[in-house]
Amino acid sequence: MNQQLGKHCVKLIFGLKQSLRRGHRELITAASVAVCVLLLHSIGLLQSLELAALDQFFRLRPNEPPEERITIVVIDETDLDEVGSWPIPDTNIAQLLQKLNVHKPRAIGLDIYRNLPVDHGNQELRDVYESMPNLIGIELLTNDKNVTVLPPPGLNQDQVGFNNVLYDVDGKVRRSLLYWHVKSQLHESFALKLALLYLKSKGITPNKAKSNPEYLQLGKAVFTRFQANDGAYVRADDRGYQILTNFPKPKCQSSSGEFYSFRQVSMKDVLADKVEENLIKNRIILIGSTAPSLQDFVFIPYSSSLMGTAKPVPGIQLQAYFISELISAAVQGRPLLKVWPDLVEFLWIFIWSYLGAVTTWRIRDAIRNLLSILVSCFVLTLSAYLAFLYGWWIPIIPSLFSFGSSAIWITSNIAHMQEEWKRSKEFLNHVINTISDPIFVKNEQHQWIVLNEAYCRFIGYPNKLLIEKSDYDFFPKHEADVFREQDDLVFQTQQPQEHEEEFTNADGQTHQIATKRSLHKDAAGNLFLVGVIRDFTQRKVMEDRLKCTAAELFRSNNEFKLKEDHLRYLAYHDPLTGLSNRKFFTEQLYESLDWAQHNNLLLGVLFIDLDGFKQVNDTLGHETGDRLLMTIAGRLSNSLRASDTVSRLGGDEFTVILRAIPNVQIAAKVAEKILSSIIKPIVIDGDAIRISASIGISVYPYNSQDSETLIKQADAAMYRAKRLGKNRYEFA
Repeated sequence: MNQQLGKHCVKLIFGLKQSLRRGHRELITAASVAVCVLLLHSIGLLQSLELAALDQFFRLRPNEPPEERITIVVIDETDLDEVGSWPIPDTNIAQLLQKLNVHKPRAIGLDIYRNLPVDHGNQELRDVYESMPNLIGIELLTNDKNVTVLPPPGLNQDQVGFNNVLYDVDGKVRRSLLYWHVKSQLHESFALKLALLYLKSKGITPNKAKSNPEYLQLGKAVFTRFQANDGAYVRADDRGYQILTNFPKPKCQSSSGEFYSFRQVSMKDVLADKVEENLIKNRIILIGSTAPSLQDFVFIPYSSSLMGTAKPVPGIQLQAYFISELISAAVQGRPLLKVWPDLVEFLWIFIWSYLGAVTTWRIRDAIRNLLSILVSCFVLTLSAYLAFLYGWWIPIIPSLFSFGSSAIWITSNIAHMQEEWKRSKEFLNHVINTISDPIFVKNEQHQWIVLNEAYCRFIGYPNKLLIEKSDYDFFPKHEADVFREQDDLVFQTQQPQEHEEEFTNADGQTHQIATKRSLHKDAAGNLFLVGVIRDFTQRKVMEDRLKCTAAELFRSNNEFKLKEDHLRYLAYHDPLTGLSNRKFFTEQLYESLDWAQHNNLLLGVLFIDLDGFKQVNDTLGHETGDRLLMTIAGRLSNSLRASDTVSRLGGDEFTVILRAIPNVQIAAKVAEKILSSIIKPIVIDGDAIRISASIGISVYPYNSQDSETLIKQADAAMYRAKRLGKNRYEFA
């Protein structure tokens, strides 16, 4: 069983090594491609493509319910024509704010720079500012005083938020800035200010996240801070507290039938009291320009399209997206856009690189290979899109690029291998036909690819019938199993092997062959198993005959030895009790005395005679007496050491040789042990028989130095013990 277990372990190890060798090419290809793709990613060459792919995910995402918490008051070209100037006079702005405040909005965001008075009504506008604590104005923060736009005069600092916008390398906005330190002073964004005003009524205030105290938590949402290399970004500006914006996609229909992302009313309608109260009450009201002439537009992911020109969105609508995302995340737990750690992204790219290599290598058929590649790309894209819907930005362009590059690399490698394979087959075919021994060449699929004429004659089939077939197509299964096992062993170990096998040809004749297998590799890495066959059938027949003759001689010799051992046993053992007999006792005593003399040791001889044994024979019969003697023999053997010898001299007389005893007291203790053992009742056929023994002890060299005298003295001591009352021992 241990040998079988060891064999299975060896096969398992060899199988693992073979699998690693087969996957060696795929692993190297996948690792090389992954490193190249990561290098391209690290220098930003894939950034634009990845951002464009993200934009398409935004466009493909399903529409969300209408945003009922935000209304935009738009200032369009019609409003500018009616007012007749830009900036809009302070009087008009004051009237607009008063009209809106009547309907008790939750918060009002004025996304218009009002850092300087405009015409008349500035004081009136200041008074309105003071009367509206829920009003938030804007400022533009920069480190350059010439570019900075100050907040509206008359508004507290708590009522001002910056509206700085972060642009990516392609000019689009995909990030939102929540906090910014300027000259050691913390500033909040316009969108965050308005969102906090709205959330305050729901008991939601900003806190430090439990998972990371450096992150902001609002209600159900933790806002992970953007880092310079998150997602597709490469060394992006990550100053301030930025987040990746997961733009919502609300859809609502205006009274005119047009679709908008957010509810919109015109400034003209507000001033004319034509706006329904429910569009203002308890909502966040954003005031900003949508007039093309003012050029307050930005590009966001929804601006992109597969066909046609990108369409920008007004800046006020961008702020609405920011606010909607903050509120939805805090109140409803809407997913924020997150990215994987760098290590996980690297592993993801490597996995797809490896899949590209494995798919192309394992599936050699061109059509099936193309279909598998298309399916894999679809699965990758679908996985990335589904993850995006749950708030995860998974790198798709680097993954697709690594998958495709690995597939192309492996395809070119396969083409090179096939060309080398063709050349190798032609060369092998030319060489092996010059050799008289049967020779075959197999590929890694165990198919014959080259056979010489000698092999075809030996097997009895033509070459055309054998090529690209396997052993299982022509040989009995038990023979094919052996051939396959030996082939696998060579492929696994890559070491030459020679093995004796049975081989049945086309005529049904079975040959005894020795096959030497070796592995060869061409310039492209293709493996060939070359086998050379030697037929030794006649020699095997002679060897088998010799083996049979030798086996018969061995059997006869073994039987003779068994008979000899049996006769020797009978000569030296008592047939009734199995103990050694008088002859064996005499020889052992002589040898033991010689050993004791050479080693200067004591030796004891015990002569034992059963008391009352004749009475048992007379009253209970000889059969009972024999069984009694066998029981006594067993008790004597159990009372002695393994080095001691107990013998039956005949009748009810027994002797014991005690070797290497340190003193005579040991002999006395052994005698006491024997007496205690014998005197115990013996039950035979329901009768409890009690019997005792008398023991005489002689000790070498105290009593004598020859065996006969020691036996006589022990015998005399035994008779003295009987005279003194039996069931006792006496020393000579």
